[in-house]
Amino acid sequence: MLSRIFRTTEVSAHCDLPCGVYDPAQARIEAESIKAIIAKVADNDDPDFRTRAVLIKEQRSELVKHHLWVLWTDYFKAPHFEKYPQLHTLFNEATKLAGASGTKGEFDAGKADELLAKIAEIDTIFKETKAA
Repeated sequence: MLSRIFRTTEVSAHCDLPCGVYDPAQARIEAESIKAIIAKVADNDDPDFRTRAVLIKEQRSELVKHHLWVLWTDYFKAPHFEKYPQLHTLFNEATKLAGASGTKGEFDAGKADELLAKIAEIDTIFKETKAA
């Protein structure tokens, strides 16, 4: 009798929510903002401006890490990591580039470029998984 009342259907999905809610573009946009801030600070000696720029750059770096972590932990699943064994390392390197030894802690345009390159690699894999 209980089986008639509580009927269950097994379903599966590769992500927690319907496709379309996850996208590396969010991390890329924040990383592009970081790169723009670094360029603006290089051309401005005003200490108040520089202080605001540091705060905004650190916030944007945290957002990059957040967006990457969400992709890493919520979107990508075991089959993705099996097909793309470099994925864990790629996410680790990208989040470190957005951290204290990367764009969060430095005004280094090279670090911003490296971060954008890692995000582009993640995006390539992401698009491949979406096409499958």
